[in-house]
Amino acid sequence: MRAVDTNLLIRLLTGDDEAQARVAEDFIAAGAWIPHIVLAEATWVLASAFDLGRPKIAEAVDMLLNHNSLAVQDSEVVSAALANFREYAGVEFSDCLALETARRAGHLPFGTFDKRFGRLPGVLRL
Repeated sequence: MRAVDTNLLIRLLTGDDEAQARVAEDFIAAGAWIPHIVLAEATWVLASAFDLGRPKIAEAVDMLLNHNSLAVQDSEVVSAALANFREYAGVEFSDCLALETARRAGHLPFGTFDKRFGRLPGVLRL
């Protein structure tokens, strides 16, 4: 199966460049895989470059999880990360994804100095 890069994913999600969005849609038509790192980067780009708020970012991740042509790496992990992202204001999606990846691998507690992130179950604020 093919894999997608962050810039391709951003074209799919935003359609900000119509020509590239069409090429991206054609590329994924036969199926494509989204690695965690690309998903994390994409959420950062949506927040920083496109100024999207948490609800829109959550909606985008949810859409990717349910897309017919896309497979997300460890979709159960991403779904759990998305649930935490929706529940805990001020915590970045990438932190939620890192936590759920560690949880699945059996590596808890997850140490941090981040006050907001430290509120999540399984995280130890140092």
